[in-house]
Amino acid sequence: MLKRVWFPLVALFWVAMNVLLWRAEMMSRPAGGSPVLPDLVWERMLTAPDDSTLEIRQNDRKLGWLRWVPRVEEEPEAAAPGPGPAAGDGPEGLVRRITGYTVVLDGNLAPPDAAQRYRFSGQIEFDAAKNWQSLQLRVTLRPQVWEFRADARSQSVTFKVGEEAHAAEFRFTFAELAQPEALLNALGLPVPPGALQYLLPPALAGSPRKLALGLNWEARSDWLQIGSARARAYRVSARLLDKYEVRLVLSRVGEILQVELPNQISLVSDALADFPLRP
Repeated sequence: MLKRVWFPLVALFWVAMNVLLWRAEMMSRPAGGSPVLPDLVWERMLTAPDDSTLEIRQNDRKLGWLRWVPRVEEEPEAAAPGPGPAAGDGPEGLVRRITGYTVVLDGNLAPPDAAQRYRFSGQIEFDAAKNWQSLQLRVTLRPQVWEFRADARSQSVTFKVGEEAHAAEFRFTFAELAQPEALLNALGLPVPPGALQYLLPPALAGSPRKLALGLNWEARSDWLQIGSARARAYRVSARLLDKYEVRLVLSRVGEILQVELPNQISLVSDALADFPLRP
């Protein structure tokens, strides 16, 4: 008799515990998810195993697309002299020393009423500590081209503007960028002394050296509703100049699923373009 009662009790206890665990995991999470370190999410973005292809939209109207391609840079494996295994023949899965990270950007954009599409490409390089080292961005609207290059090591930026074969090039140091009047004069746009206080916002005209974007990133681990399914995701947000909000949604492995920008501009993963995303 005891054996007949014991088994149903154990089964009931097992079912009850699983229901309670499911409820704690799925229904009793704090609003907004659990806080996580933004650095953890950033590392996932730089080491994501897959590219992120995103549709660029404004007010649900498709304007173009953007591809984010992360890549981990590793120390080249030198071939050992003499007899022995050749380079690349080491044990499978052996992790070599990471020397940096690279993100390649590519895409195009067609603003409303534009006759042509803007083509853009870029590359951002980071060292092993994930500090940015260089940034390159190129925008083309034939025959015009705009190029921007920044280098943290030389503390300089370079602009290239004009037609492809006759583009003008300008180079400035980071220190020179903190002097808007000198920068505009170098670009052939002379500004009378003191005029910037009327032409620029107070934060820029008053003390450009103290200008800060005020970006304070916050990241949370949360659930994302994709159609009728739920999936774990990271939510990252920041405020720009204490006025504009930027929000990102990423998968647990770092793939970008959605980006929300000011002025009703959003980027949505092409794999989820036909599925509504809800908290």
